[in-house]
Amino acid sequence: MNLSFLAQAASGGSSAMIYQVVMWVGIIGVFYFFMIRPQQKKQKEQKELINNVKKGDMIVTIGGIHGRVYTVEETMVTLELDKGVKLNIDKTAIARTITA
Repeated sequence: MNLSFLAQAASGGSSAMIYQVVMWVGIIGVFYFFMIRPQQKKQKEQKELINNVKKGDMIVTIGGIHGRVYTVEETMVTLELDKGVKLNIDKTAIARTITA
């Protein structure tokens, strides 16, 4: 009598296990499409923005400083702020460019 009860429980458990696997795959899919993928896309766009900065562009830093690019080096950018005031910043500190 105990053997038949255990056999019934085992057969019902396999279909429940399939539903759990499908649920976990769905949760992982939602995380990927709503959290990971947009973040990767944003990082790629930011990297392209930093690589395309050229002399004369108006930019805003992550600290909120507005300025015009005076020179561009490999990892550094010199900003001209106002009346000849120049400031050296790291390229990774560029938040966005300003278009006129």
